[in-house]
Formats: sequence, C-alpha cells, structure tokens
Amino acid sequence: MKIFITGISTDVGKTVTSAIVVEALEADYWKPIQAGDLDNSDSHKVKSYVSNSKSQFFPNSYALNTPASPHLAAEIDGVTIDLKQIHEPKTENHLVVEGAGGIFVPLNENDTIIDLIQPDYKVIVVSRHYLGSINHTLLTIEAIQNRGFQVAGIIFSGSENKSTESLILNKTGVKCIGRIDEEPYFDQNVIREYADLFRDNLLGL
Repeated sequence: MKIFITGISTDVGKTVTSAIVVEALEADYWKPIQAGDLDNSDSHKVKSYVSNSKSQFFPNSYALNTPASPHLAAEIDGVTIDLKQIHEPKTENHLVVEGAGGIFVPLNENDTIIDLIQPDYKVIVVSRHYLGSINHTLLTIEAIQNRGFQVAGIIFSGSENKSTESLILNKTGVKCIGRIDEEPYFDQNVIREYADLFRDNLLGL
C-alpha cells in the first residue's frame, strides 16, 4: 500500500500524522521535496518519532535550503524542480509519501504538489481546525477528486470540534481514520499510542 499524506494548509500536522502512519504500518517513508530545515527535516523528525526497526527512510528527491514554497526555494538554490527527476523509491514494504504544504503549493511554473499524486496512491488529508478550515478541507478534497483520485481518509489534528468534523464527514463521505489531540508533546511513546489506535482503520483503506 502506498499512502500520500497531504494537508489543507501548512503546519496542520502532516509530519506527525506521517510518523503515526509509518509506525502503525511499519511502513517506509519518503518526502520527495524538502524546503528548508535540512538539519532537522521532516524525514529527521519522522525517523526520531518512529520506534519500529522495519521502516526505511528514503532521501528527498529535492532538498532545498530555503524555508519557502518549493518553487521559490528551488529558484533561490538555482535549480528547477522537474517531475521527471522525482523517482518513487522501490520497496516491497508499505510506503508513506509526505507532501509539502497544501495540494496547490507550486513546485515550478506549471506543477504543484497534487501532480506528485500517482493513481496507485491512497490519499489521506490532514485537517486542522481554524477559521476557514472547513472551506480549505472541502476545497482540498474536491480538488483531489476532480483529478480523478479518491480521498481514502481524513485525519483531524488538534482540539476536537464535533460540529466541524461531522459537517466535513457528512458532506464529503470520506472515512475518518482518527483524530490527533492537542498533545503537550510528541515522542515515540505518544506516536506509538496513536499508531495502535489508527492501525485497523489504516489497514482497511
């Protein structure tokens, strides 16, 4: 199984979600494009959260120095992101692929994050509650579906909002895999607890 994790915006919890999914499935992890924080990248963070010994962590196709939109970070680094140079790593294991920001974050003049999604990927959308998040969540799901992909599930991140969550689920018909609470911190133990909670729903995708 190949799972693509995207968010409704930036800083909504994609990396923590990725770590939970990796731990739950003992999956491999790959972030095709990292922009900024190369010494403490999302790959580093997921690796530090995961405690199983099976998961492998594949290098970024593009590791950019500037913490900015990938197209701008690439321009500053003097490179152009080329989808033909982004090669999915070969593995016999489950693979978790983490996007960057939302699905229309630009990679170059023509392509955005949504262009990284492949037909055999199961897409999980991470939604975090804030003013405007319902709109962003519905737009994200509809845009993915308009490209001919299915949204396999949604994970809510942060404090519970039953009204918002039920509206999104009823309107989209997307399966809720679970919700990640506003935890005081995340470490291997907390990630493992969520992995145990989410595992059955993930295996059912």
